[in-house]
Amino acid sequence: MSALMTIGFPQNFIWGTATAAYQVEGAIHEGGRTDSIWDVFCRKEGVIHDHSSGQIACDMYHRYPQDVGIMKELGVDAYRFSISWNRIIPQLGGPVNQEGVDYYHRLLDSLLQAEIRPVATLYHWDLPQYLQDRGGWINRDTALRFADYAQTLAQSLGDRVDTWTTLNEPWCSAYLGYGSGEHAPGIRDYAQTLSAAHHLNLAHGLAVQALRSVLGEKARVSVTLNLTASVAESAAPEDVAAKRRVDLLANEIWLGPMLDGSYDPELLEVTSDYSGWSFLKDGDEEIIHQPLDVLGVNYYSSSHVRGVTDPDEIASRKASHSSPMPAQEIVDSLPPKGPLTAMGWNQEPRCLTDLLLELSRRYPELDLMVTENGSAWDDQVSLDSQAPGGKIIHDPQRVAYLDAHVKALKKAIEGGAHLTGYFVWSLLDNFEWAYGYQKRFGIIGVDFSTQERIWKDSAYWYQRIIREGLDS
Repeated sequence: MSALMTIGFPQNFIWGTATAAYQVEGAIHEGGRTDSIWDVFCRKEGVIHDHSSGQIACDMYHRYPQDVGIMKELGVDAYRFSISWNRIIPQLGGPVNQEGVDYYHRLLDSLLQAEIRPVATLYHWDLPQYLQDRGGWINRDTALRFADYAQTLAQSLGDRVDTWTTLNEPWCSAYLGYGSGEHAPGIRDYAQTLSAAHHLNLAHGLAVQALRSVLGEKARVSVTLNLTASVAESAAPEDVAAKRRVDLLANEIWLGPMLDGSYDPELLEVTSDYSGWSFLKDGDEEIIHQPLDVLGVNYYSSSHVRGVTDPDEIASRKASHSSPMPAQEIVDSLPPKGPLTAMGWNQEPRCLTDLLLELSRRYPELDLMVTENGSAWDDQVSLDSQAPGGKIIHDPQRVAYLDAHVKALKKAIEGGAHLTGYFVWSLLDNFEWAYGYQKRFGIIGVDFSTQERIWKDSAYWYQRIIREGLDS
């Protein structure tokens, strides 16, 4: 019996790590690539905290052999990466860019040679700008173009990909992109958030159909959602109602159509002041509701909420547009407690256990994977003659965070959760969206002035977990 089996993990449990194209690839003007919405967004004054962009990022476009070598040394079973849509189809309507396809073939060659399973995400927020110019995710046609793109990838990369993930965190694409405007394309309009959310759902369903039309039922298909783990402050009706409202807009808007086959009528009701949902067409829910092999769950922190009952306060909140999500005027999000990460996020691993158990009870036929989990800290480089390159980053807080969350996985599995894999976010320090390079999630550090990779204690911890299992 393996060490992993003795501490509650299945023998075939997948240990992985993850990145996203715009955050690591760089080479934004190479290989036939055209602009994504993030290239354009980063050129706007004041939207990126350190005025940076993904122009170079980790230069993984050129340095992927080194990074795959690091993954092999770590001992990971799988690597979750995303594909840049605008590398594959740089212009509206095509043609397919062979240089872009060839890059991902080289990456796949390197991974497969290292015996690392490729887990490919089709969309990790970097919409081609030519589609944004036509309305982006509020335009139904974008979902149709996404299906074309998915079919192209299935034909081009075939069954070399172990698992296909349609979307990463559509919550962020809809609510941060169209609600708060913190992310590209930088729009603040609640009606547009709901339209974008629906068209992302539709794109997911169409993409699953497209993948399976080419690859057949052998295609292993998933979606990754950053489901909110919300906790009601008390059992008071108003606090329970606040949690329900968060769940509707953060979670049920995806789970309902994707996995249950329809939107919850309460969701349509509570958002009726913002949209009549005219974008929801007959047959859409059937298209969205496609059989999946895996549900990916991204988890970083929890959210504690209480209800708002004062009519004047509710009216004020409704007018203030203070939340990325609409219909949150009855919700008071409480300040996070305890030691906070550099992102200001709390650490509550038990909520990860609870979330996985709840999902497994609700969808007993579905495998679950934690496709992102990690934490940002203010890392400092230390000299160490025994370390690769003579440098190391001691990150005890990240090690403690990861250790606690892997133990939370163990509890979920022991409680009956159908959990088949775990991916640390992230392999490398990278371009952290609106924060630029100020927030560092990597278990491998990056000196962005030299592109030197620097191992952290958390990387050695993860290597040991993969090889030896977790201390009970």
